[in-house]
Amino acid sequence: MPVPDARVELQIGGTWTDVTDHVVESTGIQLSHGRSDEGRPVDPGTGSLTLLSPGGLYSNRNPNSPYYEKLPRNTPLRVSCTAGERFLRIADDVGDRASTPHHSSLNILGDIDVRIDARLDSWSTSPSSFLMGKWANGAASWFLATFNNRIQLSWSTNGANFFQRVSTVVPVGPSRRIAVRATLDVDNGAGGHTATFYTAPTIAGPWTPLGPPVVTAGTTSLNGNTLPLEVGDIANLSFLAPVGEIFAAEVRSGIGGTVVAAPRFDQQAAGATSFVDSTGRTWTMQDTATISDRRIRVVHAVPTWPATWHRSGHDVRAAIETAGVLRRLGQGRKSLDSTLRRRVPSYAPLAYWPCEDGPNATQAASPIKGVTPLQVTRWTFGSETSLASSSALPAVEAGGTMTGTVPLPAGHPLDWPEWSVHVFYKVDSAPGADAEILGWRTDGSLKRWRVLLRSGVATLQAFDLDGTARINQPVGIGADAFEGWQRLTVQASRDQVNPNLLNWAIWWTNIGGTTGGLSGSLSDGAGAVTQISTVFGAFTGLSVGHVTVLNVGSGSGSSGPNGPFLGAETAWAGETAITRLERLAAEEAQTVTLSSWQGDPARTSELMGPQRPGALLDLLQECADSDGGILAEETQRVALAYRDRTSLQNQAPVVIPYGALTTPFEPADSDLRLRNDITVERIDGSSARMTQETGPLSVAAIGVYDEAVPLSLYQDAQTMQQASWRLHMGTWDEARYPQVRIMLHAHPELIPVVSTLKIGDRVQITDTPPWQPPGPVDLIVQRISEDIKTFTWDVILTCSPGAPWTVGVLDDPLLGRLDTDGCTLGSDVSATATSLTFVSSPGPRWIDSAAFPAEFPFLVVIGGEQVRVTAITGTTLTQTANVVRSVNGISKAHSAGAAVRLAQPLVIAP
Repeated sequence: MPVPDARVELQIGGTWTDVTDHVVESTGIQLSHGRSDEGRPVDPGTGSLTLLSPGGLYSNRNPNSPYYEKLPRNTPLRVSCTAGERFLRIADDVGDRASTPHHSSLNILGDIDVRIDARLDSWSTSPSSFLMGKWANGAASWFLATFNNRIQLSWSTNGANFFQRVSTVVPVGPSRRIAVRATLDVDNGAGGHTATFYTAPTIAGPWTPLGPPVVTAGTTSLNGNTLPLEVGDIANLSFLAPVGEIFAAEVRSGIGGTVVAAPRFDQQAAGATSFVDSTGRTWTMQDTATISDRRIRVVHAVPTWPATWHRSGHDVRAAIETAGVLRRLGQGRKSLDSTLRRRVPSYAPLAYWPCEDGPNATQAASPIKGVTPLQVTRWTFGSETSLASSSALPAVEAGGTMTGTVPLPAGHPLDWPEWSVHVFYKVDSAPGADAEILGWRTDGSLKRWRVLLRSGVATLQAFDLDGTARINQPVGIGADAFEGWQRLTVQASRDQVNPNLLNWAIWWTNIGGTTGGLSGSLSDGAGAVTQISTVFGAFTGLSVGHVTVLNVGSGSGSSGPNGPFLGAETAWAGETAITRLERLAAEEAQTVTLSSWQGDPARTSELMGPQRPGALLDLLQECADSDGGILAEETQRVALAYRDRTSLQNQAPVVIPYGALTTPFEPADSDLRLRNDITVERIDGSSARMTQETGPLSVAAIGVYDEAVPLSLYQDAQTMQQASWRLHMGTWDEARYPQVRIMLHAHPELIPVVSTLKIGDRVQITDTPPWQPPGPVDLIVQRISEDIKTFTWDVILTCSPGAPWTVGVLDDPLLGRLDTDGCTLGSDVSATATSLTFVSSPGPRWIDSAAFPAEFPFLVVIGGEQVRVTAITGTTLTQTANVVRSVNGISKAHSAGAAVRLAQPLVIAP
């Protein structure tokens, strides 16, 4: 397939094998990923093509095929096309880089100027993603990296210490090309040093400052070393790889000084493994880094291998339907366990009984290998569902019991084993007399332990072999120890100063609230916990669960007795949507890989409510729904990608001229996404309702289009912001463009940008014909489909309006202006009139140019015509405006009473 040079590869026996010559050219390749509508989850990516299969070549079950048993279900398939440019491709592999050996000119000790031109899958990495530098532990000099959507310049003065300066946010979306630059003035002449950051369209410039210079007191310097200069990943740092495409890099000695390294990957032949740059430095590709002129369109799986043939036995074919990773994730609907059940076992407890067994259970099973079930009496399993971090837990009657054997720790007998015992409980009210809530046995000089509760007092008891109480310590407790779910913890550890003392502590944690307790010491040895042995006292409405014994006694961090419960016991309520997505992906790393893009690190993604048990894909989508971003498939690897809401707002557009399009490009004034009455319900919480009361899409004008949206949110206050934003999106009065078809084969100049479009990117169609509304047409990409044949390459975009995603920015001359609460023309005006009367009602009035000259000019819209206001006189509600007409090409007369509004009013985003 010579045009557009499409290539199809199958991963056969672990090796990518080119099968392009067997693709049936007449049917070509069809690919699609994204969603058909902005209000729904993303669909699984799909693809279709037909392979000629002579002799049953592509049959996994054909013993005569060399691919016999090498084409199982979900065989990876990769489609790539010409990229229209060349670059250094950094794959998702540790060590992918280009390097040049050390040279004396690279040993920069003073001012430095470094630049790199790249298109990364994400600039929003955390931890950092190494871009270029000369760095190794103990021999550090400098490096440039990305960090949380910012640029990080780091250096060392002696090879061991570490300094860094960080830019403001990089103004670029995922997979958009940008050049970044950092300079370090080690002695700024004022007793300090200065780091300055810049951006440019490419490494050729022009350079624009990225935020103000970062000035720090004290001069500095760079450590010299003999390490190679590397671009891309660096194996001896625990950074992420800068996955994507690097076009060029440059290092200068001195700010704007002598160029000492200048690799131009975009000028090398595809497949080159080594080259010499303009400064004489020899560059070599390392690991799997490659100079490439191809861009991967999809990496899919082939779930089935259907075969067809002519009855003569000729023309054997395999008509393949491929699928993205969402298909596989959607097939498995197994519910993930509760957050406690998932987390506690990862801390290697000696014993753990979740007590989440079904309502007909008679014992509590343990997920820990070698731990026998907890034997119980007077328990009713599956009765209590109010602990968000747990599945249903049992109710326990007064006099109920639990008994379970605790395996001894490795290496026991020990003189002073450390341990902690935990139980979650809830009661309706505090008992009036002492009632046992937890009991256990140990094999030291102390044999039996108990915790008793009554109103205002908790008592820790420990008895020796003779039954003598060696600990009988009352602890004053507040009423909150009987309000909601509690975690009771008792720990024992050897004193670090006096090895003959046993330290003990008891505390309880009100889940999601306060912690309190008491500690003490004595000379007895506790030994190891051997058994849970509890006879529950006379509690009203008692429920218990998650009985845990840990082989740890001291500390309160991740390795201490609290470690397995922190975060998990509140079901991670209050974490951001991106944090939850990344945590779930890390916990389920064998199932899914995920990258995230946060557009504005200063504005966190939505705070989530508790994570309830559910299927992995449902939990991931719940984060996207609550935050308002897009969870989609990556195209260049088998993975998911998440774009948060802020990454969709105020994007720089990809510009596509109308002349590059073919039919259909037809607006649709559909009411499919119209919502003018929206209620947002916080799951297990309150709700907020917003309605559109005025305007052409109000409930009074067109009727009620209502919607109730349940969301996982942390606080009730979030519902009002969510409802307002959704009402803003649902009542945006603009036509939809179901399809934008771009002929890349006829416009190869668009290949570099169109072939990198992602779901959620903003595109603008310019130079629209006169029968269309004044352009550009502003759109957000929701779906990308491709039809690739021998001589054609059509990309079809399904889009939604992009304008509602333009939101307010404080102090911005365009996006930071508030509109009036209603303004009309005071009199009829001709198509050429340049003095207009504005009447504001009920107010406030427009600013006047005498008091606010710097705020002029600005744009307003009257009857579809954009008008530039150059001055306003008058300080009452009736004012006179001097204007320039027909800014958007619309020239018409207007009648008195016509509405006057800002062309870009401030939109407050949640």
